[in-house]
Amino acid sequence: MLATSCGAAPPAERAASSAPEKPPVVSSPVTTTPTTAPTKGPEAVKPTGDAINVHKIRWTKAKPVSKNKKVKLTWWSGVAPCTVLDRVKVKESAKRVTITLYEGTGPKAANVSCIMIAVEKTTTVKLKKALGKRKIVDGAKP
Repeated sequence: MLATSCGAAPPAERAASSAPEKPPVVSSPVTTTPTTAPTKGPEAVKPTGDAINVHKIRWTKAKPVSKNKKVKLTWWSGVAPCTVLDRVKVKESAKRVTITLYEGTGPKAANVSCIMIAVEKTTTVKLKKALGKRKIVDGAKP
């Protein structure tokens, strides 16, 4: 015996077949672009000698250069003219060289909006005599 039917599909199958088909989800690798440009290294600065609201600032690195006759200092600071290096004080003794950085606000910052961003800066100071075995000390440290 052979039986055939022309009836409709059951309600569950009918609902599934009448719904629009969703596109397949395709996963692709995510690539990101850096939001900041690569840096070239610390910004070299020289003392201005005309800053206001001057205060001591700690340096992060001191490296002897030029046959130990100079010291290259590196520190984190703000953007000029809002934050400038005013002066560097060097005190030499037989056992140590104490170097103190002084920063302040440049006189040209009066009508400038200052962004709050850290900038790595560097300056080089000349010693009276070669460093030798003397210890380099940060004069801004308590």
